[in-house]
Amino acid sequence: MTSRRDSFQGRPPVARRRRRRPVAAAVTAAALLPTLFSASACGGAADASGGNDLTVMTWAPSGTGSADRPGMTALASAIGQDVNIKGGLNGRRLRVITCNEHNSADGARACAQQAVDAGAAAVIGSYSQWGEAFMPVLERAGIPLIGGYGLSQPEFSSPLSYPVDGGLPALIAGNGRQLVDAGCKTVSLVRPDTPAGDNLIGYLGTALRPAGIRLQDVKAPEQSSDYAPVARKAIGKDEPGNCVTSALAAEPTGNLLDSYRRLTPKNTRIASVIGSVQQSVVDSTGGDSGPLNGAYVTSWYPPESAKIWDGLRGVVRADTTGGSTIDVSDPGVQTTWVAYEVFKMVTQKLSEAGKPVTAKSIAGLLDSGEGIDVGLTPPLNWGATNMLPSTASPRLVNTWVTYQVVKNGRMTLQQPGFVDVRWVLTGGRPPA
Repeated sequence: MTSRRDSFQGRPPVARRRRRRPVAAAVTAAALLPTLFSASACGGAADASGGNDLTVMTWAPSGTGSADRPGMTALASAIGQDVNIKGGLNGRRLRVITCNEHNSADGARACAQQAVDAGAAAVIGSYSQWGEAFMPVLERAGIPLIGGYGLSQPEFSSPLSYPVDGGLPALIAGNGRQLVDAGCKTVSLVRPDTPAGDNLIGYLGTALRPAGIRLQDVKAPEQSSDYAPVARKAIGKDEPGNCVTSALAAEPTGNLLDSYRRLTPKNTRIASVIGSVQQSVVDSTGGDSGPLNGAYVTSWYPPESAKIWDGLRGVVRADTTGGSTIDVSDPGVQTTWVAYEVFKMVTQKLSEAGKPVTAKSIAGLLDSGEGIDVGLTPPLNWGATNMLPSTASPRLVNTWVTYQVVKNGRMTLQQPGFVDVRWVLTGGRPPA
């Protein structure tokens, strides 16, 4: 396994040696119309493409339940405000449009069409599981998606998608290796009973197989107030070396932990991935006296307490847009921040080269193979020689994760730096 052993106190470590890698219908229901606009520059949709404004869009579900990510759109609005207060992007005002995709295919498609109609130069840091609905709309208009959360396969296969994280595949692969290092003998994966959940078993199995660890697949409903049967199956005989990891969303994971705690296991260790567990979930389940104390967590990024998030915290503290409360420990919020940092760097590079900032020029620069290093992840590169050799997920170029552990009620680094799980994602062999 390849690991960086540097500290995160300043910025995350980066690879010192670059590795070359091989190569729908209109919405009519009024309830689905994307009506949530952020006035971070001009007013409403009618003047979205007017003047010298640079228009972008961020979408996420709201008012739907456990899938909601209002902090992502709230942060996008706050970033727009912050950029414009500081003079804009190379003299141009940034107009951020936000959209509620209602956690539905129609809603996601409608948001994508709104981005097209508004003349958006990019969709940035958005959250939707309906990639099959929204990505074709963006592709037809030539609009790049920068830093989508990574819930859907098209986000890792579309030539106009530029993910900044490795999605659930990287998290599950990394969590498997983290549990190998922790000495687990059996791992039960509690995951949603969905096609997306089905895919996770393969990645976790590849991570565990070289160590001879037994994998148990525990399917669970996406939403439930009682996960006692699921927790009971995952814990099994509660033998030493038994480990349970959750890949459910944050709210269902909290409900699962309530059931887990009531069963009072003595030997089973709990683990999870970021998004299923984050600092707010640790807090809501009892902190250092809750079931997550001592839990292993795999993330795309350093913990929210790391200094590299100071810029994010500053923008959140200064936010006066009146949006939702922004949880800086939310990986959706963090991914949105990273994506906007990438976008800002790209616009700067284009302006310095004397080129116009358009959807086409943004995609062209990102496709060129020029690395983008914003100091929050290892350098990102979507050039042809850096693609993952995978027919399903070639755009998954960030194969690095961090290992964290909950200590004294706080998520902290288990070891410094990033760990590369590319070999797991490509079905290879562990490094010698």
